[in-house]
Amino acid sequence: MTTKSQGLVLVYTGDGKGKTTAAIGVAIRAKGQGKRVCFIQFIKAPGRSYGEKVIFDGVGIENYQTGVGFTWTKTPEEHREALKTGWSLAKEKIMSGDYDLVILDELNNALAIETFPVDDVLPLEDILSTIDGRPEGMHLVITGRSANEKVKEKADLITEMKPLKHYYDKGIPAVEGIEF
Repeated sequence: MTTKSQGLVLVYTGDGKGKTTAAIGVAIRAKGQGKRVCFIQFIKAPGRSYGEKVIFDGVGIENYQTGVGFTWTKTPEEHREALKTGWSLAKEKIMSGDYDLVILDELNNALAIETFPVDDVLPLEDILSTIDGRPEGMHLVITGRSANEKVKEKADLITEMKPLKHYYDKGIPAVEGIEF
């Protein structure tokens, strides 16, 4: 059983909208309480103007977009390199002891990729041992669809977002200020 001093592992997963949004809320709340926060996005690519990045920069939440976009927009090798770089950065930030909260946004999605191999660049056993070996008191938030069962075993909280109705079904694309 995890104790408050050990830090918590929160997992937001499922097919519904709101996983990243929930993590953003936790980041803002933690920063408001004077906590040191690092937010790493595994799929989103740098260079785009994401609403959360603008706010994070303004309030001093360290944030990184380490991806190259959705899996169908780049080659498998580009994604593999981005995942390798992203995990290296994430592990460095987690193990540094410099943060009270580290958010690994869309890590679940990355671990669930089946269209090309990712195990060698995003090794599940290394992720699990990093979760276990993180500094005392550090909280982790891990988001994304299709959470790995072994990651879920490490969680103190799992929230599954379930879609009941979505405007995408009416052909409405991603909305600025809602999705990005």
